Formats: sequence, structure tokens, C-alpha cells
Amino acid sequence: MKKDVFTYIIGGKAGQGTKKAGIVAANFLAEFNREVFQMNDYPSLVRGGHNFSVVSTSIGKIYSHYMKADLIVVLDQRSYDIHKEHLNERGILVFNSDNTRGDGIGVPITTEAKKYTDPDLISGVAGVAVLAATIGATAKKLEDIITNEYKGSMEDNLRFAQAIFTAADEKIKDKVSLQQGKQKKTILSGSETIALGAVAGGLDLYFSYPMTPSTPVLHYLASHGRKLGVVTIQPEHEIAVANMAIGAAFTGARSMVGTSGGGFCLMQEAFSLAGMVEAPVLFFLGQRPGPSTGVPTYTEQSELRFSLTPGQGEFPRVVASPGSIEEAFYLTAELLYLLWRFQTPGILLTEKHLTESSMSVNIDPEKTPWAEPTVHTDGEYQRYRDTKDGVSPLLFPPSKSLIKWNSYEHDEQGFTTESAEGIRKMHEKRRRKQDSLVTFLKTMHTVNIYGIGEPLIFTFGSTTMSVLEAVDIGDIAATVVQPIYLEPFPAWELERYQHHHCIVVEQNSTGQLESLLKEKAGLTIQSSVRQYDGRPFDPMVLAQKIREVI
Repeated sequence: MKKDVFTYIIGGKAGQGTKKAGIVAANFLAEFNREVFQMNDYPSLVRGGHNFSVVSTSIGKIYSHYMKADLIVVLDQRSYDIHKEHLNERGILVFNSDNTRGDGIGVPITTEAKKYTDPDLISGVAGVAVLAATIGATAKKLEDIITNEYKGSMEDNLRFAQAIFTAADEKIKDKVSLQQGKQKKTILSGSETIALGAVAGGLDLYFSYPMTPSTPVLHYLASHGRKLGVVTIQPEHEIAVANMAIGAAFTGARSMVGTSGGGFCLMQEAFSLAGMVEAPVLFFLGQRPGPSTGVPTYTEQSELRFSLTPGQGEFPRVVASPGSIEEAFYLTAELLYLLWRFQTPGILLTEKHLTESSMSVNIDPEKTPWAEPTVHTDGEYQRYRDTKDGVSPLLFPPSKSLIKWNSYEHDEQGFTTESAEGIRKMHEKRRRKQDSLVTFLKTMHTVNIYGIGEPLIFTFGSTTMSVLEAVDIGDIAATVVQPIYLEPFPAWELERYQHHHCIVVEQNSTGQLESLLKEKAGLTIQSSVRQYDGRPFDPMVLAQKIREVI
């Protein structure tokens, strides 16, 4: 059980730089060679809404944030009222004494901020300065952090930070001593590991229309694409996104699509087109809470069932969901590899809690597979050659041979067919490809298993991080089982648990994973823990809920 978790919260209005302050705080705490997890919470408002960032750190592995904090910095009264209940018994709460009344330590943040051009935006820097004072950092160390992290208006940021640091340092008597770890790790967000994993797997083109929570991948690849060797394209709408990605695959380019639920709805016909023409396109689907527009900036796992059977008709598809930010790197590359090997579309299924949170990771591009197709080498070329495993060799333009991809049912050459024999033959070819895909997956790592003993706790996606942290902090002896692949579903790995005590933890209201485990693996589920308020599980609350159902 962890005994050295330190949690920091900074809250304020949208536009006050709380998200940036949280990221800087995470990097600051990583300087102590500690593991870090950072989460942002914000409504879909450009200005005025309540934003906050939570950073939790430990010497040992940490998979999630905690809402009970050791240090809270609030920039306005609303943030104080919301977060005062999150303070640990011996925690420190620092508030902006210019606009907030309450218990804690008051610092005149607004008075100092008004000396600068953008007083709202610079206010967030105060959170970093207070953190530095609380953990006993030197003024020189704070200067180094501000210089490295706040490149714009650096001189103003430095003066402001030092003024707040001095004011806080005088008032905070009980400093927090953080134990030093042994090795510094890189901190990356889920969006960054997804983007970098795709690059490591051979990505050439990324197509996306902005839609939270997938947008950060678009921004990252657009900003760093030239250095990474990836071309990023934002077409006029989601339908164009999907169709352009399929067209790019025709030329041999490894293409990937980014969207959320509403955007993916518009892509259904194109997804089915990819199934018919056998185009290896990876669709990155960031789930939102609720139907329709839902709640764009919060987290949920309500599109599991939707992701398993998208597009009309029968054809192979691959769906997988990473259980951690680090796993997102390797799984994205692995999916590109699988889709090109079997020439079929697939989905990387995630949630906002994974894509927009950050944590300490250890990634190695040398350990990722490279997406390579089976290429036609001799004889007459047939795009849909009926092979033993259902996978037809590919050929790309320019070529003297005819290369025909066809959305209509087709023969081996690619020409349209309506004959009974031709239709049956292509159905059986796609079915053999599905069987070959399953056979191949049986040689791969498709399920993560953590711990030993009973009960068994089943979960998937980013909720895995919450569960792992809950069983650790709650000192719960259990085995955590996380299916990485959801279609084809790895029932061959899970059937062994048919007579065990099973609990399912997921973030939706209808138990979508639970029903899948019953249907595909024949499991009997004794208890379930579900949360569907748009917020990720707090590990301490989740630990208590798990104890109750045990």
C-alpha cells in the first residue's frame, strides 16, 4: 500500500492558466525522480467556467490522481468553495486573498497579477510558485522551472512567480518534505503517446476534424509532424476525413483517423467501405459521455458496444483499448501493424481520462512493430485474390497492372459481380480472413492480468488505471483482468474464469463490458461497480466500493 502519495490541486476560472500550471507542477515534481499522474477537469466553456488540475505523485508506480489533496491553490471564491472539501486533514490551502474569504493561507495574487499585461493568464503561475514554497524548493529552483516552462513573457512570469513565492514562503510554516526517487521518468499525455506510437508504427498521414477528446492528437501531430515525418490534414468534415484516409491507403500510405462518437457516426458508411475494399485504416475513437453531443470535455466508456459493430455488412474489424497511457504507445503501433497485415479497418478506443491525462512513462520505439503489407511480386495481379488465409497481396500505383478497389461486391480482379457464386466466394474469403486474424491474435498478448487471488476484477480502457490504484491504496488482494482487445474478443483467454467470483468495474450505466463478458466468455458476474457522471473514479472511493461488493 502506498504511504507517500502527495496530491496538489490548482483551481480557477477558464483562462487563468490552471491546466498549464498543472502540467508545470507535474514536471516540477518529476524533478524529484518521482512517479507522477496529472488530470485536468474543465467544462466546455472558453472563459469563465471552473477549471482545475490535479497532480498526484509517489515514489512507487502511480496510475491515477487522488481528490484528497495535500496542497490546494485556488484563484477565486468559487474554486475555494468547491475544493475546500478536498483538503486532507493536515493539508495546506492557499487562496487568493484579493477575492476569496475562508480558512487557510491568503496571498494577494490578483494585486500582484495586475502589474502585468494579462493578469488573468499570469495568475496560474502563482500555483507553481506556491507549490515551490510548500515543498521547500529554493528561489533558484523556481526560476529554473519558470524559465523552462513559460517561454512567453518570461521576464514578467519570473518577477510574478518570485513575488508570490516570497509571500507564500513567509506564511507557510509547515513545509512538505518529498522523498527523492531513484530515476527520473518522462511525463507524457495519452494523446502524445498515441501520436508517438502511431509514428513508431510507421504512420504517414493523419486525418482529423477537431472533436474533443481526440483533438489533442491532431494538435500534437500538426505541431510536430515535420520533425516526425507525418503529414497532418484537417478536411472540411468527418465524412471527408474517413474517405481521404481510405484513398491514402490505396496509394500505400499508412493512414489514421481521429474523431469522437458524433464524428464516427458520420463515418459509418466509410468504415464499411474500408471493410469492403479491404483498406487498413486505423480509426482513433475518443469516447464522450452520453448520446448526441454528450458532454464533450468529460469522460465515459459508453461507446464500447457501438465500436464493436460499426459499418453495415459483415467484415473483419479490430477494436482495442489501452489500459494506461504507456500502453497506448505500444498498442497504437501494434494496431497499425495488425491492420496492414490483415488489410481491414480497426479502432483504437479511448476516453478523455486517458487522452488528456499525463503520467510517468517508459517507452521504447525499438519495441514496436512496423506496419508492412504483403506485397504482390509476380504474375497477374488480382486485388482480391482468394488466398488460403483470406489476405490478398497488395500493389500500389504507379503500376502497369490494373489495381481496382471496389465498394460494390467484386470478383478477385476487383470487377463488380452480382453472381450468387461470386457473392458467396467473397463472403467466405472475408470469413477466412477473420479466422486467420483470430488465429494470429491467439499468439499475441491480448489480456493484461495484474495480481493474484480472488476476487477477479474485470475492467477495460482507462478505468484500468483507476482500478489498479484502488486495489493498491486499499490494500485489496485481487486479480485485475483487462481485455486489451475487444474485437475479436479474446474469449480463449477468459473462459478459464467461468467458475470464479467476478466483479466488473466500468464507466457506463448499462454494464457494456459486463454483458460482453457474459456473452462471449460465459462468465458469471457476481457484482458490478459503475460510474457514469463524466468524472473518472477516485481510487480511494473506488477502493471502498470494491470492498463493499466483495
